[in-house]
Amino acid sequence: MAQGKLAADLTTLEMALIGYQAEREKIGDKIAQIRAQLGGNAAKGGGRAKRVVSAAARARISAAQKKRWAEHRKRKAVKK
Repeated sequence: MAQGKLAADLTTLEMALIGYQAEREKIGDKIAQIRAQLGGNAAKGGGRAKRVVSAAARARISAAQKKRWAEHRKRKAVKK
């Protein structure tokens, strides 16, 4: 008797597994369709597009950072 019940339980679990796998494939297809509609980096799962910074902007950023570090070093020297 126990052997028959075990076989029925296994069959039920196998059928449930097959059903869930089919559902997962459907969901994956829907996700792929939505990503394709979004286009660009979203289709790859990426985020925003890379920002482009001009050479002048990079120079200003660099100068500002050098100024901050110089101030930091000056304060550190005064503490000692």
